Amino acid sequence: MALSWRYRIPISIAWSTPGAALLIAAGDANDDFGAVVGAFLLCGLLLVVTGLVAPLARAMTRIPKPIASAMLAGILFPICVAPVTASVELPQLALPIVLTWLVLFRLAPRWAVPAAMAVAIVVVALSAGDGWLNASAIVPRLEFVAPELDPVVLVSLGIPLYIVTMAGQNVPGFAVLTTLGYDRPPARAALVTTGALSAAGGLFGGHVINLAAITAAIMAGPDAHPDPRRRWVAAFAGGAAYIPLALGAGVATAVVSAAPDILITAAAGLALLGALAAAVTSALEEEQHRIAAIVTFLVVASDIEIAGIGSAFWGLVIGGVLMLWLQRRRR
Repeated sequence: MALSWRYRIPISIAWSTPGAALLIAAGDANDDFGAVVGAFLLCGLLLVVTGLVAPLARAMTRIPKPIASAMLAGILFPICVAPVTASVELPQLALPIVLTWLVLFRLAPRWAVPAAMAVAIVVVALSAGDGWLNASAIVPRLEFVAPELDPVVLVSLGIPLYIVTMAGQNVPGFAVLTTLGYDRPPARAALVTTGALSAAGGLFGGHVINLAAITAAIMAGPDAHPDPRRRWVAAFAGGAAYIPLALGAGVATAVVSAAPDILITAAAGLALLGALAAAVTSALEEEQHRIAAIVTFLVVASDIEIAGIGSAFWGLVIGGVLMLWLQRRRR
C-alpha cells in the first residue's frame, strides 16, 4: 500500500508461491523451524543487498530462464503428484476434492481451485470430529521464533528460496509492470522494502514477500482503470484486502493441523498445477537448452541430499554447469 501510494504505480506485493512450494518440499528434510527462520532472514538480507547493489540485481535477472523454470518445475512436481497419491491412500477424503476441481475446471475454471479448497475444509471438518476448531485456535496472534543460523539450512534452503523468489516472482513482476507501460518501476525501493519486511516477518514465522506477477497483471492492466495513472488505487485496495484475510490465519492453521498431511499437500498440488505447466513449458521452450533443463528438473525432483544440502541447490548448479558445457561444445 505504501509503495503504490508513494510512487503512484500499481506495485502489488504477495507471498512467494514458489517459495511456499520449496518449503513444502523441504519440510520432511528439516524439522527445526528455528533454522528455517534463519533461512528466512538470509533470504530477506539477500533481497535487500540485491536492491542496493545494481550489478547483483542485473546478475539475478540473467539467470537462464530454462534453468530457473526447470528448478521451479522440479520443486512443484512432487507436490502436484500428491492428488494422485492421496486419491489412492485416502480415497474417501481426497476424491471429493479432486472431482470438484475436475468438474469446475471444465465448467468454470476460475472457481475450480477455490471450490476444491472449500470442499477440503468441509472434508477435514467432517472427518476430524468435534474440537478441531476452538476459540484458542482461531484467535490471531504473533509468535516470535528465535532464529538459528545452521550453515547447512542456510545453503540448502535460504539460497534456493532467494533464487526462486527472484526468478519466479520478482523478475516476472518487474516484467509485468514494464509490459503494461510502467517503464521505470522503483526496483531498488521494492527489493529493499520487501527484503527488510521478509526478514522482519521471518522472526514471526512468515516466509518471503515479493513483487506479485499474476496479481500485478490484474491490478496494472486496463481492467483496473482505463487511465494508467489511476491504477495504483487497485494495488492499494488489494493491500487493504490482505488485512481481513490475515484475521483468518488462525482458522487456516486449525484446518491444516486437523487434516492428514497428504490431504493438504494434495489440495496445494491442485492449486499449483497451472504453475507446474507454465514452468515446464518455459523450461523446454528453447530447444538448444532442453537437455540442461530436463537434467535440472530431474535433479531437483529427485529430492537428493549431498553434504546435507537439498536438491534445489544442486539442480541449479548441475543444470548451469551442463548448460555452459553444451554451449561451449556447440561453439
